[in-house]
Amino acid sequence: MRVLKQLVRFGWEQALSCLFPVVIFASLALTQTMPIPFLPRYDWLLIICLLMQWWMVRSGLETRDELKVITLCHLIGLALELFKVHMGSWSYPEEGYSKIFGVPLYSGFMYASVASYLCQAWRRLRVELIKWPPFIVVVPLATAIYLNFFTHHYLMDIPWILSGLVIIVFWQSWVTYEINGSRYRMPLVFSFVLIGFFIWIAENIATFFNAWEYPNQTDAWSLVHLGKVSSWLLLVIVSFLIVATLKQVKGKSSTRINMSQNYNY
Repeated sequence: MRVLKQLVRFGWEQALSCLFPVVIFASLALTQTMPIPFLPRYDWLLIICLLMQWWMVRSGLETRDELKVITLCHLIGLALELFKVHMGSWSYPEEGYSKIFGVPLYSGFMYASVASYLCQAWRRLRVELIKWPPFIVVVPLATAIYLNFFTHHYLMDIPWILSGLVIIVFWQSWVTYEINGSRYRMPLVFSFVLIGFFIWIAENIATFFNAWEYPNQTDAWSLVHLGKVSSWLLLVIVSFLIVATLKQVKGKSSTRINMSQNYNY
């Protein structure tokens, strides 16, 4: 019974951490099934995302520092969207005033919602990292993963090489989290896989509600290729590394401030 209770509590905390993604998916479903006046669907989605982001900061669910990281992930995702749509990887077929070069601005919030989930889960589950690799290793790896999404259109695609490097770099890294006062731990690489898999499921839901459209879904919706799991896995790693780096830097800053205050006292 204790294991079951802990599992339910873990699921509940995860669900609360997914508040932003849930709002996005609910908005996709509602705007797809209900007629909306005055503005195109993509514009309403942008307004909903902006209001949701404002409310999360206003209510204290997200801090201003976390907002900066989420905004960074939004811009990184938007840049990727602009390039991928230009290359024909997927498309946004509906009209909208807030589209730039064929990409609606709300699309960046789908990437930002991943960072929002990570920030929320980090706080709710009191996440800590064990044997986190040096900054000088993490940053080049994250950069290489992100650039591969662009360069593979012109050069060789190397997702499996990058995945192998991730396993090597984070082989000894663990993530610990707390549920009802008890701490648990999980290999960091395994947590990447889990998050990437669930985002792949979310991608299927999103394409079902026409959030975007792959070439093979033009005539009728079909399941997103399972190979996309590796793409989302790598993208999740980039988001995780950004959030983790912020938390590491903030944690060290807080420690230095506390030590200074104690010394002065």
